[in-house]
Amino acid sequence: MSFFAPDRLWLLAAVAGLAGLYVVTLRRNRKRYGVRFSNVALLDKVAPRGPGWRRHLPAAVFLVMLSVLVVAFARPAAHAKVPRERATVMIALDVSNSMSATDVDPTRLEAAKQGAVAFVDRLPVRFNVGLVAFDGSASVVVAPTTDHQTVDNGIRGLQTGPATAIGEAVFSSLEAIASFDQQADTNPPPARIVLLSDGANTAGRSPEQAAEAAVAAHIAVSTIAYGTPEGTVEVNGQLIPVPVDGPALERLAKTTNGAYYEAASGEELQKVYQDIGSSVGFRTIRREVSVWFIGFGLVAAFSAAVASLVWSSRLP
Repeated sequence: MSFFAPDRLWLLAAVAGLAGLYVVTLRRNRKRYGVRFSNVALLDKVAPRGPGWRRHLPAAVFLVMLSVLVVAFARPAAHAKVPRERATVMIALDVSNSMSATDVDPTRLEAAKQGAVAFVDRLPVRFNVGLVAFDGSASVVVAPTTDHQTVDNGIRGLQTGPATAIGEAVFSSLEAIASFDQQADTNPPPARIVLLSDGANTAGRSPEQAAEAAVAAHIAVSTIAYGTPEGTVEVNGQLIPVPVDGPALERLAKTTNGAYYEAASGEELQKVYQDIGSSVGFRTIRREVSVWFIGFGLVAAFSAAVASLVWSSRLP
C-alpha cells in the first residue's frame, strides 16, 4: 500500500504516546489505590468485583480508531486495474516553413490545423489520439490519450520551423504506438497514422524507410496533401517556390495500405478510422481508499462507546 500524503503518518507517534500515557496513568492509580486500602483481605470483601480486563477494552478500541483515522488522513492508495480502449490514432502534422505558403487559404498550416481539429472532434471519444509535430525533426507533442481537448489545444499551438522530416514523423508515431502500454510489444493496439503535409521531405530518414517500418508494424499511414504546384514562401525578401509533392504522400499511403487525400475535411477522414477495430486492455492506477479506513474507524468508535457504556456506564 502507498500513500498520497505519507508525511501525515507521523501522527501515529502521537497515538503511541497516548497509549503510553494510558499505561502510566493506570500504574499510578493502582499504586494510590493500593496505599489507600492496605488490607487486601478486607478490600476483597467490601469492594464489588470490577470488570477486570474488559475495562481496558474501550480504551484499546479507541486507540485503534485513532490509528485508523490517522492512516485515512494520510490518504492511502491501492493499485487497481481499469479497462482501457487501446485503439489509437496518431496525427502527424507538418510545421515546416513551407507550410506557411498562402496558396491554401489562409495558409497551408492553418488549413491543416483546421482539418486536424475537425478530424479529432469527429473521432469516437473512446479512441486514444496522439500528436506528432515535425519540421527538421519530429517530436511527440501529445502522447496517445482519450483527452481529445488536449490534442486540439496542442494542434492549435503549433508553430513553423525549418526543413521537413516526413520519415521521422512516421517513425515517431510508430514509437508512440509501440510504447502505448505494457502489452504493446507482444499485442500492439489497433492503430492508424494520419499525416498532414505538403509532401517535400528534406531531412531525416526517407518516407520509403518509414513506409517499410509501418508495413512491418501493420499500421496504415493515411496522408493529406496541403498546397498547390504554384506555392511560394518569402525568405529574406525573396519568393521561394514550395510546390506540393502529392505523389510522394500518395506513395507513402498506398505502400502502407492507407488512403491519400488532398486538403480533406474532417468528414471525409472518417474513412481513416472506420475499420480500425477495437481492443480493450487494462491499465493500473493508484486509487485513494481512505474511505475504507474512515468507515473502519467509525465502527471502532461506536464499538468503544458501546463497550464503555455497558461496562462503566459512561463514554470513553
